[in-house]
Amino acid sequence: MHIVHIASECAPVAKVGGLGDVVYGLAGELARHGHQVEIILPRYDCLRHDHIANLHIVFHDLGVPWHGGLVRCTVWYGDVHGRHCFFIESHSDDRFFDRGSYYGFWDDTTRMAFFSKAALEFLRQSGKRPDVIHCHDWQTGLVPVLLYEQYQDDMPNQRVCFTIHNFKHQGTADDHPLNATGLGRPEYFLRQDKLGDDHKHDQINMMKGGIVYANFVTTVSPHHAWEARNADVGFGMGHTLYRHQDKFKGILNGLDYDYWNPESDSHLSAHYGRSSLKNKDKARKALRHRLWLRESKKPIVAYVGRLDAQKGVHLIRHALFYALANDAQFVLLGSSPELGINDYFSHLKRELNDNPDCHLEIGFDEDLAHQIYAGADLFIVPSNFEPCGLTQLIALRYGTVPVVRAVGGLKDTVFDRDHDHRPMAERNGFVFEHSDPLGLESALSRALDLWHRHPAAFRELQSQGMAGDYSWKQPGEEYLRVYEFIRHK
Repeated sequence: MHIVHIASECAPVAKVGGLGDVVYGLAGELARHGHQVEIILPRYDCLRHDHIANLHIVFHDLGVPWHGGLVRCTVWYGDVHGRHCFFIESHSDDRFFDRGSYYGFWDDTTRMAFFSKAALEFLRQSGKRPDVIHCHDWQTGLVPVLLYEQYQDDMPNQRVCFTIHNFKHQGTADDHPLNATGLGRPEYFLRQDKLGDDHKHDQINMMKGGIVYANFVTTVSPHHAWEARNADVGFGMGHTLYRHQDKFKGILNGLDYDYWNPESDSHLSAHYGRSSLKNKDKARKALRHRLWLRESKKPIVAYVGRLDAQKGVHLIRHALFYALANDAQFVLLGSSPELGINDYFSHLKRELNDNPDCHLEIGFDEDLAHQIYAGADLFIVPSNFEPCGLTQLIALRYGTVPVVRAVGGLKDTVFDRDHDHRPMAERNGFVFEHSDPLGLESALSRALDLWHRHPAAFRELQSQGMAGDYSWKQPGEEYLRVYEFIRHK
């Protein structure tokens, strides 16, 4: 099968968040199944060129219809750790991809509309006719719209899978992208059964366009698919998803098991696996040494990630003080896009600077992140919403027991040791329901009690977590079933 991903990110060359990891991981898994997999990306001026091998031009003069004229583009090819990537370089005076950053500009919807149009023009003019086009998030929501409204004569047999990684950002705009791409007819596309935003009736919604026009729509975990249809985490997209529920499902993201592997992780001084879990003690000792924590017969509770409302920042703070008050140590590595939150945690860092049981690192450090996953005993993820979540999957892989809130992908991957209906051998962590301090304490207190009172049972729980398979193997197989379904639909 020939599969082409069209995306605004792919780790590690162009990564802002989980989207880039998914495109990279899924493409690699599909290729391992023997399929021809290619990725089309913008050629940002801030690409990580150190991760691209054999970069060279493959299409010198790609003319992209735009505003009734043509924008000239050059298409480059490069190998990204075995992924076959094409990069579209725009020569427009608007400098669509030459901004020093990926997103955050007033004309992001126009920039991504152009990218979607250019990607399809590249497929058309190069003669590529993939069986499946897989596009991602609002940035490429116009791809299926353009394919079925403009490119059917040239590409009548192509099918589209559209994956939504984050419902919060939907790509709303006035009719400018319609006119620029040549779709026109705003009175037609602004209809509620087309691209018309359900709340801003004079605007199109590019994510909605992807849902309406794609042959199949996925999001990044089964429970999040339910939440998006039935709760406010769909950010107003629930009605559209309900109308198209026959082609919508959640498929859990995977984790790169080659990169995240405690048996071979280059960031660790001590390696271990499920059969050598005792060596995790060395990773804990190394973490304490690096962060100047005192040697102690206490568990280490950890948090790694963004500090914002989505991640339950109020409960992260509560977990810190609860751990210190209940015979545990606490480490944090994270930063916030909001200056006020960063300032607050910087203040906490200064306040707790002399506490030998606590270390807060405001910022991000890849090397330290790996050492925390390996050296910690418990890992908290108290999110208000979490489409999939990768941190709990990494924690499980490293034998660090997760304590999570029962939302999104967290609910699909962490099963409470004391209360889940699954067999005891399949339980792997601690779960709480309510986004308040008592909810967090209901799970964290049980986790700390097990560590202190029943160390053998705690080690067994660690081992059970490491036994689970959250690699890309199963998600890859599920996506292949989706592709086969839409090819023969």
